[in-house]
Amino acid sequence: MAGKAKLFDSNCNFSSNVNRNADRFQSRSFDNSLRFKSPSKAQHTETQDQIGRCFNKLRSLRPSDNPTLKTELNLLFDQLISENYINITHDNIPTQVVCDLLVHASRLVPLSQEHLVIKLCQLIHQLLNQLQVIVDEQTLDVLVSYCTRALRTCNSWTHPEVMLSLSSLVYGNGYKCQWHLPDLLGEAGVLVRYGDPVQPDMELRRSAVHCIANLCLSVSGQPCLEDPYKGVCYGILLRTLQSPKPPNVEDIIFCTLLHSALRGMQCFLNGGKWKAVPNQDLGTLLAVFKRYMFHGLPGINVEMPPVLYPAPLPQYETLPAPKPESSQDSTAQKKTTGNKKRKSRGKGKKAGAEGTRGEEDGESETGAGGVDHPSCSVWSTDMQSPCVTSPSRVTPHLQSSWVKGSSDSEFSDPEGGMQTKLRLYQARVRQSALQCFLGVVRCVEKRVLYGYWSSFVPDAPGIGGPPPLTLLTIALKDPSPKVRAGSLQVLSALLEGSRQFLSTAEDTSAPRQAFTPFSATLAASIRELHRCLLLAALAESSYQTLTQVLKCLAHLVSSVPYNRLRPGLLSPLWKQIRPYVRHRDVNVRVSSLTLFGALVSTQAPLPEIHLLLHQPGSTSSHSTPGVTTPQELSQNWRQPVRREEETSASPGGGAEGAVEGQCWLLQLCVALITQPREEPCSDSDAGGSGAAALEPSPVRLEALQVLAHLVKAYFSLVQTSLLELGQLGTRCLTESDPSVQLHGTKLLEELGTCIIQHYRADVDTHSAKRVPVCQVVQFWSEVLGGPLIGALQNEQHPTLQTSACDTLSSILPQAFSQLPDKTQVLCITILLGLTYSDNSLVKAAAVRALGVYILFPCLREDVMFVADTANAILTALDDRSPNVRAKAAWSLGNLTDTLIVNMQSVGLEFQQEFSDMLLLNMLRSATKASGDKDRVKSNAVRALGNLLHFLQPGHLGKPVFVQPLQEAMKALIDTVRGDATMKVRWNACYALGNAFRNPNLPFGTAFWSTDAYSALSHVVTSCKNFKVRIKSAAALSIPVTRDRYGDACMFAEVWHALAQALEHSEETEDFLEYRYCASLRTQLCHALLHLLSVCGFDDLPAVRSSLNDQSRPILKDFLVRYLSDKDVALVAGGDGVEEDETEDHTATEDGLMVLSETLRRLKELQREAVTDSSEDLMTVLDFLEDLVRDAEVMKEADCKVSIFTHSEAPQKTS
Repeated sequence: MAGKAKLFDSNCNFSSNVNRNADRFQSRSFDNSLRFKSPSKAQHTETQDQIGRCFNKLRSLRPSDNPTLKTELNLLFDQLISENYINITHDNIPTQVVCDLLVHASRLVPLSQEHLVIKLCQLIHQLLNQLQVIVDEQTLDVLVSYCTRALRTCNSWTHPEVMLSLSSLVYGNGYKCQWHLPDLLGEAGVLVRYGDPVQPDMELRRSAVHCIANLCLSVSGQPCLEDPYKGVCYGILLRTLQSPKPPNVEDIIFCTLLHSALRGMQCFLNGGKWKAVPNQDLGTLLAVFKRYMFHGLPGINVEMPPVLYPAPLPQYETLPAPKPESSQDSTAQKKTTGNKKRKSRGKGKKAGAEGTRGEEDGESETGAGGVDHPSCSVWSTDMQSPCVTSPSRVTPHLQSSWVKGSSDSEFSDPEGGMQTKLRLYQARVRQSALQCFLGVVRCVEKRVLYGYWSSFVPDAPGIGGPPPLTLLTIALKDPSPKVRAGSLQVLSALLEGSRQFLSTAEDTSAPRQAFTPFSATLAASIRELHRCLLLAALAESSYQTLTQVLKCLAHLVSSVPYNRLRPGLLSPLWKQIRPYVRHRDVNVRVSSLTLFGALVSTQAPLPEIHLLLHQPGSTSSHSTPGVTTPQELSQNWRQPVRREEETSASPGGGAEGAVEGQCWLLQLCVALITQPREEPCSDSDAGGSGAAALEPSPVRLEALQVLAHLVKAYFSLVQTSLLELGQLGTRCLTESDPSVQLHGTKLLEELGTCIIQHYRADVDTHSAKRVPVCQVVQFWSEVLGGPLIGALQNEQHPTLQTSACDTLSSILPQAFSQLPDKTQVLCITILLGLTYSDNSLVKAAAVRALGVYILFPCLREDVMFVADTANAILTALDDRSPNVRAKAAWSLGNLTDTLIVNMQSVGLEFQQEFSDMLLLNMLRSATKASGDKDRVKSNAVRALGNLLHFLQPGHLGKPVFVQPLQEAMKALIDTVRGDATMKVRWNACYALGNAFRNPNLPFGTAFWSTDAYSALSHVVTSCKNFKVRIKSAAALSIPVTRDRYGDACMFAEVWHALAQALEHSEETEDFLEYRYCASLRTQLCHALLHLLSVCGFDDLPAVRSSLNDQSRPILKDFLVRYLSDKDVALVAGGDGVEEDETEDHTATEDGLMVLSETLRRLKELQREAVTDSSEDLMTVLDFLEDLVRDAEVMKEADCKVSIFTHSEAPQKTS
């Protein structure tokens, strides 16, 4: 529309309004604006021409009082309404033309002509729905105003049709209706009046609710309804769902009302995160959804509680009082309990016209894709086949009700058609309720939602009574595959991210008789989930729903703490799922592999999984009783690929039957990746039309991921196939599919990483169990001699380059040194070149790989390599990408670690060869990076500490180093004092301690040394994080001589800080910090004794001042415990302290010897003491002598206790 349409009321001059726009409408002739393009099919040409003529005729009419206008409008509306617009697209009829036409038609039809108003509303609804038109804002203003006035002025018999057109107009346009919301949702709004549950006209009520649902529909990127009106919509929808069915309303009509209300609630929930407000009670909403999750489900007749309350125990539903039902209802109930094999029907006729906009397509009672229910397969409850066994002896009442067959002759065709239609609409209600529940799971915090866990997840099979109504009840008993899949989607969303909640489950201990703890209840719920989901997998014949079952099992396996549960949960699951890797449907095969990946990666290594992986290859899925699925009984589509040597070795083996001594899952995945598919593919298989086509790409990719999980979790089982796996990864790199290439490099990287981890675990891994270095060298020689180098240089696929760099960084250092020199040079050259890549991901991966190589013993003493790597890292530190800078800072920290190692091992030779200018640039770059983001800063300060430790007198004597040194020290001091993350401040304290180790730095005399000691003293007393306090105390105890602590004032500040920190070492606001208390006290005592060992006469007044009547007994108690190894034993006994937190003091150090030496030195000073300082010295000596005496007494007492304990111990008899 060229200009904005003007609103008009019913009393204005209609013809004058139209005449003002006559020129605008005449200018858009049919030939110029409504350009019908050539249809795709010739049979549509006549229909399009007819529609075009009607459009032109309608647009040529002008408002008048002539009776012929009414007749012409009647004929045109009838003809346009009767046309079929299904095969006409937006290219044939532009959206703007439809909008102009409807606005013009609204100006031709006055509100006094109610029959024409109805036909116009029908035309609006049909055009917008069948052409899928979203009107623009100007058209929306005109037509919504027209419909609103019609609802206020026309007779009530016209209102349902008007409401129908209004719902089509506001569909997806709620954010554009701000000006009309007072008329629609205000106190006297038409939707509020007609959508209220007290509205007697059910047709009008459901139209209003449907309109509210369309109004709540949110469009991505657009604002939602304003809060007051959003609350109004929520209240109407909730009251609609809570109100009972009126006695004189048909079930199908009521189902359409419920479906519209649930769809509106779903739109409301999808608008954002849940906010607990007084009129939005979560328990009430969940109770409503649970009620309609079972609406019309055969055999379910239970009254739901009106509110669900968060509780750890189940909330049981109550059986209703028996009520007399009509014979028709009872007959319908009986006939809905069975599931019949019937032909897939088309869409049922809609119970109301509003069902065509924003509703799902009709679903048949059989699965999608023409898959029948299990009633038509050989799997049924009456079978006693030895190959089909239910897990854990399933009770009969939990068998799926829809597996029982029935005959089509139970009812006549008209009655059967109505019952089928009713079941279809009831299934839509259940599916919509589940979608709403899924919306709740996504928008409510999980910790809040877990309070309602027992209302939706069973904790035990219902033996001796009705089973609890949970999501598993739907998954097992609902006749609709879409509803079953919906319940499994909700359960998957509940299980996703539930690891912390389920971690409290435990049933390994003996059962308690007095009460059942929550951990045992949760463990029982987990076991019931396993049992029911296995039963659902066995009984399911819909491929789409079966895929959801397997996905739900994968989420469950990933979250359950199996190490806290009794063994035996995974073995039935493993055996029942094993045949699905040969299923007909590709999605089922992918999901089964995903489940195997979850099994081998959860809490690895699990003894039960380790035992299952060791199963012999002859126990294939087709020869093991109790493993065959019902799908395989009815169709044996895919048999394992058999080889002559495998057949002779194992009669029942196949591609998944592993060669003896090898993991069968590894052999299966390799076969799925490499072996051709000889059988015809199913409808869902994608690609590979040739006779020797491989498995579909999703199956091969999932198999590669399972291999990566298997290698990571159970490397000891697959290390014998190291070379074969290397060849597999190399083969994947030769393929054209980038995804296969990427997963191949990920597999190679995982193999290299696991080899490195096995060589690092000197204690846990026996040398005989490791892969020999010669085999690792052979592995990498084959990999590096293959297409991996080409992948590193493939600029068309930067993700593949990134993964290849990570693979290159996972080479075992011992193996790298034995590779040919040209191979080593090739790897280094490629990585150095990739640090200048235009892609930030590639550059970051290359810089990180160089940071790994710089630690290799065979490379770190090569000055040229160290210099080249340093230059590449410094260049990357100035990159625009934060990720690149973070990786460069990490590599710079590793490089400076190498400098310290070389300084200690090689000595002066390396330091002289290393460029002073390069060292200066590194110092400046690290100082600059220490002001970057925390992820960059944490490693930048680590590098600064190493560089300050590395500086030699020759460097410090040059003027060019003076200012960078001052800036570096200031950066470290500011970081220690700042409010950065714990890791950054911990590294900064560690870096200052490293700087203290350099005897060439002028600590004690330089002006910045005072700031350094002050910063550490402040942190050791005030930091909330005890790990940072520990590291600051360790740094303060590093200076060896007294002069490095500065003057007496500086020494006093450090002493008082350490004493105060020790006195208050057990005071913390965070309970999690208590596990570090013992380590903190040990480090503080060590630092205090170190200061006493170097103190002089001038420092004694400060020491004496801290030994007042209040502090002395506290300090004495802590120091005595330290000297008697009490706290040291706590640290060594697993107090939760990391190894590097106690590395600055030795737990076996004889503190009494150090203290005795201090006493001897101070007594020598006593002879030289003057009168003023003798009192201070005597106080300190008295305190130290008390310490020695009490510590010796405590040690002697401990020795007596130890001797007594050994004497009382039972002696072994010969």
